[in-house]
Amino acid sequence: IDVELLRDIKENRRERINCYAEEATGVTFHTDGSIWDLEADVALPCATQNELNGDHARTLADNGVRFVSEGANMPSTPEAIEVFRERGIHFAPGKAANAGGVATSALEMQQNASRDSWSFEYTDQRLHKIMSKIFRTMSRTAEEYGREGDYVTGANIAGFKKTADAMLAQGVI
Repeated sequence: IDVELLRDIKENRRERINCYAEEATGVTFHTDGSIWDLEADVALPCATQNELNGDHARTLADNGVRFVSEGANMPSTPEAIEVFRERGIHFAPGKAANAGGVATSALEMQQNASRDSWSFEYTDQRLHKIMSKIFRTMSRTAEEYGREGDYVTGANIAGFKKTADAMLAQGVI
């Protein structure tokens, strides 16, 4: 992906994404069918809840997708997630993969509370540390519970443990 060209088309010229396919080499733009019908290595469902269903997941698997990472709140149905598990497709659930937006908001609040001004690079570096820690925690937790590579289980258990520990520390339970 030519990020600079894409940025110019979207941010400066305010044109539609099909312009990218007209200007970049080796790119095609499709107006018909479903995006989930295309051959790809990576799928990134990022629009709405339950946009990617079991049939889509089977098609993606048949078309060679190896990695799926959610960029929205629950865009994959439970059936789709099960297909990814059965087919050995690496799947990063939105509660972990989509945490960057929430983390960046927290960083912005921190910056504002301290009446400071951070550079993009500094903010990005802090976000990278946060997201790396989320991945390591999710991955290690899945492995610890005998589900190596099952990031859904890792994220669920790690999230539950963090919540339970906080409740115990606060005397809620």
